Amino acid sequence: MNKDLEMLKKNNHTDNHKYVFSKNIDLYFIDVYHAYKFVTRFFREVFIPPFHLRAIIAQSYEIGVKSLPLITVTGFIIGIVFTKQSRPSLENFGAASWLPNLIGIAIIRALGPILTALICAGKVGSSIGAELSSMKVTEQIEAMEVSAINPFKYLAVTRIVAATTMIPLLAAYCIFIGLMGSYFNVHSEETTSSITFFQDAFSSVTFVDLFAALAKATLFGFTIGIIGCYKGFNATKGTHGVGKAANETVVLSMFLVFVEEIIIVQLSNWIRFY
Repeated sequence: MNKDLEMLKKNNHTDNHKYVFSKNIDLYFIDVYHAYKFVTRFFREVFIPPFHLRAIIAQSYEIGVKSLPLITVTGFIIGIVFTKQSRPSLENFGAASWLPNLIGIAIIRALGPILTALICAGKVGSSIGAELSSMKVTEQIEAMEVSAINPFKYLAVTRIVAATTMIPLLAAYCIFIGLMGSYFNVHSEETTSSITFFQDAFSSVTFVDLFAALAKATLFGFTIGIIGCYKGFNATKGTHGVGKAANETVVLSMFLVFVEEIIIVQLSNWIRFY
């Protein structure tokens, strides 16, 4: 009798696990479908007037100008630190003169765009997710619909366009600041002139590298904007949903940024090889 009860409990426990797993899989694919519909809706409405240029400019100011101090400090420090860490290894091989070349390749190809994306995922993405989710849970978005305003067009499209256009500009600025930090370190050690440093830094950089960096930054900006808006528009009720939307925006944005980085690096290497 006891063995039968134990077997029955074990089977029920296994069935519950299977049910929970199946339910989570269903919810995952439903969420992917909703995300796909959200993205396709953006591309369908982004080219249809009204374009809300004032809102786009305001969001560009929030994303771009207000991120400059953090990008400046972080990029400058990364340039100095990466140069300091790279110098001993090159000196061991008697190749310290290659340091500007190495720094230029590393910052332009990888560090500049991805560093900017990670900073913006934490600062911009969380801000978009928290702001829109708070509007969602307080029913401000529904109130806009009653007022004959398209909330998706006014709230989501403007933020996604602003993030897609401003993050590449921030990435270019971060690359410049990172190279300046590296130059100050090299100049303090070897009194290298700025002209010589930047000539060496860009000597091995090709058009493919510049195009890949710009493409990456643009894709990163679109990803951060679309995820922040999607999580904000689909937030659950209550203050818990606001924090959850902001947290999921940051985590998912960073994850996709790394995935996109791998894909674009492989594509750029393939193009460079051929």
